[in-house]
This record gives sequence, structure tokens and C-alpha cells, in this order.
Amino acid sequence: MAATLAPVDTQAFARQHHQEWVELEQLATERHLGPEDAERLMTLYQRTGMHLAALRGQMMSPSMVEWLSGTLGKARRRALTPRRPTLVALARFFTHDFPGALYDMRRWWLVTTIASFALMAVMTFYYLQNPQIESSLLSPAEIDSLVHSDFENYYSEYAATDFALRVWTNNAWLSAQAIALGFLGFPVIYILLNNAINTALTGSIMIHHGRADVFFGLITPHGLLELTAVFVAAGVGLRIFWSWVQPGDLPRASAFAKAGRASISVVLGIAVVLAVTGVIEAFVTPSPLPTAVRVGIGVAAEIAFFVYVWTLGRAARGSGNVGDVEDAVRRGSLEITKA
Repeated sequence: MAATLAPVDTQAFARQHHQEWVELEQLATERHLGPEDAERLMTLYQRTGMHLAALRGQMMSPSMVEWLSGTLGKARRRALTPRRPTLVALARFFTHDFPGALYDMRRWWLVTTIASFALMAVMTFYYLQNPQIESSLLSPAEIDSLVHSDFENYYSEYAATDFALRVWTNNAWLSAQAIALGFLGFPVIYILLNNAINTALTGSIMIHHGRADVFFGLITPHGLLELTAVFVAAGVGLRIFWSWVQPGDLPRASAFAKAGRASISVVLGIAVVLAVTGVIEAFVTPSPLPTAVRVGIGVAAEIAFFVYVWTLGRAARGSGNVGDVEDAVRRGSLEITKA
């Protein structure tokens, strides 16, 4: 019926919808659009397109038709602009989303971290009290090679940059597995046990053969934060498992989905933490710096991580931010930006 409107009706129609067209033009030229504004843009774009189709051929000024066509063009380009994180959104991720998720899940990964370090200490003591175990696993030549060359040379065998990338890839993949397989529960336990056995066995052999200073001097600079990051991932994985075993007040599917969404923030953040440990392992661990300095860097990195979680994380959680990506989109922290 709109296509058969008389001129006077067309003018009334234009007056009736002029404010919507102006609003569409304003949204099409905005630099930042939150989710609600983006939805409004699409609604007005569709309406205005229908209006223009109805008004074509009517007695309407060419300038008005040209303006409407231009506004629709701007809105179409704006709507098709791909979403990409801004610096503000990126900063918000590291000051709110990531630390908020870590703080919210702190009981899970703290228990996992403490239990894992305790298990490694107990297993190391057990291996030291039973030296025949290392003899049953490695030959005398292999033990001698590990103690006097292999362990120390491992950190300088490759170029520092290549080694940092290799270490980051390995640890990021291990952490991703711990979270991705978390819903099964048992794979996470296996990863933790395997890590504890390998670390304890290597440590006990080095200590047993009088090379404790070399072992702790090389593993502490990067190992404290690196292991903590892996244990965080494992704790998050176990929390995902528990979300469907014991969903609490939420429906099982909702609890599982919420835990899974929050784990996305942890995966992305832990990848950055592991990049830092990779740089330390490649450039600090094998460096000629005094052992005390290298160990001090590792301890400082570990303390900085906990301070980060307990300051920014506590504040973020206090404002309701627990790393749920659905909440982040709803708040508009992921914005549509102008190309």
C-alpha cells in the first residue's frame, strides 16, 4: 500500500519517520557501538530500506531520496565492518576479565597448585629414599649424561628465540588440553600426575648426585610461574568437570556452559603468562647472571602473578566480572569499531 501513497501521504510518511532516519545516520557515523546500538542500527537499516523502497516513484524531492540512499549506504558499510578488539577492550580483558576469572576460580587452582607442589615434594623424597628406582629406569650412562650435561645443556641447546617459541607451544598445548579435557576429569589428573612424576624423578636424580644447586638454579627462574600456570589450567579444567557433576542452583547445562565460557578468558590469559615464562626460560635461565639473580627473577614473577590476581582480580569480581564472555559482550566491552 505504501507504494500507492498520494504525494501528501508521502510527505506525511516522511515527517513521521524522519527522526528514525536521522538516528540511523548518527549510528552509522558513530566510532564505537555497543551491542544494543549495533542491534538498533540493524533494525533501523531494515526499516529505512523498506521506507525507501516504498517512497521511490512517489512525489518526493530527489535530494531526500539521495540522502536516504546515502544513509543506507553508510549504515550497510557500518554493519558489515568486522568486529575486532580495540585497545580499550584488550586492556579491559587484562584488568577485568582475566583476573576476575582467576580470582573467581581461585579455590580450584590454588588447591591444585598446592597439592601438585606437595606431591612433587613427597615423590622427590620417596625417590631419594629409594635410589634403586632411578637405576631401574635409567642406565648408569644415561644418569651420568643427565646429571653432568643433558639437564644443563637443554636450556642452551637452541637459539633463545626458537627455544622460547618451542617452550611456549608445548606449555600452551598442555594447558589447553587440561582445560579442553576438563569435562572428563580423569585426563586432568593424568596430566598432573605425569608432570609430578617427571619433575620429581629428574629432581631426585640431580639432588642424589650432588647437583641440587644446578637443578634449582635452572628450574626456579621460569619453573615457578610456568608450573603455576599449568596448575591454574588444570584447576579450571577440574572446575568444568565439577560444574556438571554438581551444578548447584543452576540447571546442569547452564552451569556447564557458564564454567566453559569463563574458561575461555583463562585460556587466552594463560597463553600470555606462558609466553612470559617462555621468555624467562629462554633468556634468563641459561644466562650468565648469578644464580641468586636468576632465582630472584623467578620468585618476583611468581609474586607478581599472585599480586595481580589478588588486586585486580578481587576488584573485578567485586564488580561482578568473573570472566564470562557472554557477560562481556552484554556489557559492550567487546565493541564494534570503525575500520
